[in-house]
Amino acid sequence: MTDSGVATHSGTVLVTGGTGLVGSRLLTRFVEAGIATRGLVRAGKELPAGVEAVDGDILDPQTLPSALAGVTAVIHLAALFRTDDEAEVWRVNLEGTRTLIAATLEHAPDARFIMASTGNVYGPELGHPAREDDPTTATQAYPASKIQAEQLLRESGLRWGILRLPFVYGDQDGHLENLPRLAAARDWHPAEKLSLAHHADVAAAFQLALTGAMDGRTVNIADDASQSIWELARVVGQDYPDSSEPLAHPWKGQMDASLARRLGLRPSVATVHQAAREGRL
Repeated sequence: MTDSGVATHSGTVLVTGGTGLVGSRLLTRFVEAGIATRGLVRAGKELPAGVEAVDGDILDPQTLPSALAGVTAVIHLAALFRTDDEAEVWRVNLEGTRTLIAATLEHAPDARFIMASTGNVYGPELGHPAREDDPTTATQAYPASKIQAEQLLRESGLRWGILRLPFVYGDQDGHLENLPRLAAARDWHPAEKLSLAHHADVAAAFQLALTGAMDGRTVNIADDASQSIWELARVVGQDYPDSSEPLAHPWKGQMDASLARRLGLRPSVATVHQAAREGRL
C-alpha cells in the first residue's frame, strides 16, 4: 500500500509521454511508490531515475512490441497540443492512439489501458460543471482529437479507463505561472474559473485506476475548488485585468469530480491555496 492507501500495482506499467510536464512527475511518483515502470521514449530523451527506458514512438508500430512485452498496464499520456499544426495534433493524438491500441491488442491483450484525456472536450454552453455524461462538443483540434481517441479506446475490446484531466500544476513546473499571460492573450474574462489538480493527485488518480477502480469508465479528475483566472494570477504574484462584465459561459473550464470521489480519489492537495501554503506550487 502507498501512503495514500492505494494498493501498489504488482506488474509492469508502460507509460507514454513520460518526458512531459505530467508524465515526468507521474513517473517519479510511481518509482517512489515501488511500481515497476517502463517508459516509451524517443532516442536522446531521458526519463527519471528508476524507470526502464525503451526507445520508441507511438506512431512507429515496429518499436512497440518490445515496449509492451510483459506489461500488465499501459498509461497513455503522450499528446500534442501546444502547436498551430492541427494536422500534426490529429496525427499524434488520434493516429498515435490508434497505433498504440492495435499494438496492445496484439502484444499485451490482457493489459489495462488507461488514457489521459482533457476536460476541454466539453463545450462552453453547459449550465453546470461538466459531468462525464455531458455532450463532448469541442471543435478545436486538441480536444476534438481526444474525443475521437476516447471512442477508439472504448470500442477497442481492451480493459480501459479514461481520465479527463483539468489544469494540472505544481512541482515548480511553471504551468501556473504562465497562465495569466496565456489567458490574457486569449482575452479570458478574469472571473472565468478552472478546475485544477496538483501533480501529486494526478499521479494518485492514475495509481487508483491501476487497481481497476476506473475500468470501463470515463472519469473527471479535479481537486476540491475551481479558481478564477484573477485569483490564480494573484496566487503566483501577478496582476490580471479587472472586469465587471457578465460571463457568457460561467461554467466553461469547470468539471464535476463527484464520480472520482465515489471511486476513492481524495486529493492530498485540496486547493491551489493549500499548495501555496505548503510550498508546492
